[in-house]
Amino acid sequence: MRPEILFPYYTSLSALKGVGPKIAPLLIKHVGPTVRDLVFTVPSGVIERPVTTLASAISGLTQTVLVTISAYPTNLRGPQRIVATDATGELHLIFFHKIRGFEIKHPVGSQRWVSGKIEIFNGLLQMTHPDYVVAESHGGDIPPFEAVYPATQSLTSRTIRRFVQSGLTTLPNLPEWLGEDLLQREGWPAFNTALQGVHMPQGVTGIHPGHIYRRRLAYDEALAHQLALKSRKANRQASPAIKISSNIWSDRARDSLPFAFTGAQSRALDDVRHDLNSGYRMNRLIQGDVGSGKTLVALMAMLDVAEAGFQSVMMAPTEILVRQHYEKALPILESLGVNAILMTGRDKGLVREQKRANVAAGLASIIFGTHAVFQDGVEFKSLQLAVIDEQHRFGVGQRQKLFQKGDSVHYLSMSATPIPRTLALTVYGEADLSILDEKPPGRQAIHTAVIPRARLNDVFKRLKTVLSTGAQAYWVCPLVEDTAESDLMAVEARYRELSDVLGAEVGLVHGRMPPVDKDTVISRFARNEIKLLCATTVVEVGIDVPNATIIIIEQAERFGLAQLHQLRGRVGRGTDKSACILLYDMPLSKNAQARLELLRDTEDGFLIAETDWKLRGEGDILGAKQSGFPEYRFVNPVSHDDLIAMASREASYLIQKHHDLPRARVHALDILRNLFDWRLDVPDKAD
Repeated sequence: MRPEILFPYYTSLSALKGVGPKIAPLLIKHVGPTVRDLVFTVPSGVIERPVTTLASAISGLTQTVLVTISAYPTNLRGPQRIVATDATGELHLIFFHKIRGFEIKHPVGSQRWVSGKIEIFNGLLQMTHPDYVVAESHGGDIPPFEAVYPATQSLTSRTIRRFVQSGLTTLPNLPEWLGEDLLQREGWPAFNTALQGVHMPQGVTGIHPGHIYRRRLAYDEALAHQLALKSRKANRQASPAIKISSNIWSDRARDSLPFAFTGAQSRALDDVRHDLNSGYRMNRLIQGDVGSGKTLVALMAMLDVAEAGFQSVMMAPTEILVRQHYEKALPILESLGVNAILMTGRDKGLVREQKRANVAAGLASIIFGTHAVFQDGVEFKSLQLAVIDEQHRFGVGQRQKLFQKGDSVHYLSMSATPIPRTLALTVYGEADLSILDEKPPGRQAIHTAVIPRARLNDVFKRLKTVLSTGAQAYWVCPLVEDTAESDLMAVEARYRELSDVLGAEVGLVHGRMPPVDKDTVISRFARNEIKLLCATTVVEVGIDVPNATIIIIEQAERFGLAQLHQLRGRVGRGTDKSACILLYDMPLSKNAQARLELLRDTEDGFLIAETDWKLRGEGDILGAKQSGFPEYRFVNPVSHDDLIAMASREASYLIQKHHDLPRARVHALDILRNLFDWRLDVPDKAD
């Protein structure tokens, strides 16, 4: 039950004074349905309104002046012009449409405060459509610093500000949920004071992420989120699961490999084995750069589960990727006598039913599959481990369907997208983390060049030379087809040109192709029947062709750094030297230049992630929104990374000491969690 003290926050916006039946749906669509949604809408800027005289006014700035209305010149055509003066000069108020009753409300000889942008036109001071015109006695109605809100065509910033102020007056004082030592150390005010302050800034820095009001609110939001994550993690860790301690088969498989595990792989496998033998459900993320060996660690865990007499499933988002996992694992599994099955959407009729029957009967210990593995009709005999590759490609509901195929199923996810630790605390805060920060020995360094697209002919020549040696290559473009709205190079147009220029067979792959056609082309490329694969970013994950030694990425400045790093990882997978060519359009901004130079200078995915994070600021950090990153209202994940880390530590402490806390503190923390109302389940993404 939501605490009664929060009822005013969750009151419908239609109950606010002035929010009538016409405004309500517009406001609700813009900010959300409740007063909480309204007051949690952070201003996007601040307008400073300094008081001045006409003689001291600065052209081009917004200013406030006390003037006397002097004359209403007759003007039958053109804008309405009103002459106003003070002791130092003259100001013309300009309105492009006549305002009914203005002359009566503001008669000649009356003193008025006017505020707006003052400009010089034809040697005269003028203010076009003043923001405020109020009587001398109401000068206090003009804020010296005015919060600016994201507006719409139907809702001005001023209108939203008025409703925000109205909403703030309805809110109660809330009990303090933070410790006194933290408040004193940070110099933070009470929550209500901070919320009021953000909406009534006393300077242009009043809404800045570094201001104490904003930091206080950001910490509260981060703490509420971390409490929700840590609570769910604690509940999971309290859920008993079968202990799995077998590792003879996996050790035998490791010994048969032609290379040794890296130290990072060994540590990750130890982490997983500890979880499997803990007696509680595992929820672990293995995060590793391209080629760091995540899948092999997961395979060893699946062998441990198989040796213990149970089933495992590895689910990947595309048939190409899951088939690759299956084919690479098969020799190892067959050498140990472990039965495995590949299940994809391509299975039909008797083939599909036979595979399902084998899984249900326990005849297959390890199952590799796409979305097909969690469909109705798929039953496991003894599922104990679910491994999910690129887990952010699956919705929460889809993952839950898979976990429900067994009792207390252990969960191991893998991600090849490098992500800063602070982001990991928010995206994967519920999971335990194992990081693979070493590459297996023998992996070739990838030479990266940054070249303007004006040198395209030189790139064609180099590509021709590379292909003539028997090697293969990728050419990546941003779009599928030419559009009038975009100048991005379309993959279909480039495919046609490359086919003409190279005189070799070129394959075309993009996301709008039927899956079967896409798989056919990629399979032919993998068998070296096609020398060059012209593609969109569908090749970003999971295509492993050791013979491909060069990748050209067109208009690279339009891609995210992490995505470029992933694409570059398609080469350098064999023993031959490999190269990545980043083609860009001129002129290149300083930010874009810094990003491309970083990629040129390092292959360290974690360094790239950290730097990209700082360079992008409040943008879509590393495609984080596509990775399930929470939609914070007050937290700026770049500026407030220290607060997120603080909140993570505090949440762990609070949950551990929950029973020792004073009842008043427990009650206040419950109010905090309900105030921010973090719902950790997100809708399924489209298949």
